[in-house]
Amino acid sequence: MLPASQEISLDAVYTHDASLATDFGLILMRPGKKNRISEATAHREFCAGDGIPILGEIRSPGSTEAGDMVWLDASTLLIGLGYRTNSSGIEQMGTMLAPHGVEVLKAPLPYGPGPSACLHLMSLMSVLDEQTILVDLSWLAVETVELLRLRNFKFIEIEPGERDTLACNVLSLGSKRLLALAENRKTNERLKAAGFDVRTFPGSELCINGAGGPTCLTRPLARA
Repeated sequence: MLPASQEISLDAVYTHDASLATDFGLILMRPGKKNRISEATAHREFCAGDGIPILGEIRSPGSTEAGDMVWLDASTLLIGLGYRTNSSGIEQMGTMLAPHGVEVLKAPLPYGPGPSACLHLMSLMSVLDEQTILVDLSWLAVETVELLRLRNFKFIEIEPGERDTLACNVLSLGSKRLLALAENRKTNERLKAAGFDVRTFPGSELCINGAGGPTCLTRPLARA
């Protein structure tokens, strides 16, 4: 629970973006959206009060948002290169994590709706379990698709007409349980058909209006 502050905006409700949890401590991001840069300080202060170690932080000219970061396994972090996360930020992440045996890979993002929109790597893919990824396949770069296939991931594709209602933004709760937006009925049915237990909530106000789904609303600190 972050304390009230005049330094952070309403975007701070999408708490996933300002820090990344690793096995070695939290990494504080430097968001590409300028009004969100101060959120990392709020995350730092929270960690200090709760005994959570800080591994490091991204500095200018780097920019990073954790919505662009997907763990493929315990030693591989895939990072989207786009308007919110730049090359300097990705390079800093690699330098920080390499001593701990973590490989950082780059995934180029499409132009999509342009620089003013919130397009993260996690807008285009959500890891559901160790073998399965929910994807917006037509928007993923060819090299990203091939990388995932070489690692033997299976794809479930979203319903294309549900892209704008954040169909790809699904939170894995473990043990085949998923949290998704109720508005994306066709995509949710595909997930159920694949054997997942899909739990939903209405997201028109909290999520769709602000372009931040279930994953964006969470900042997991540990995995059981």
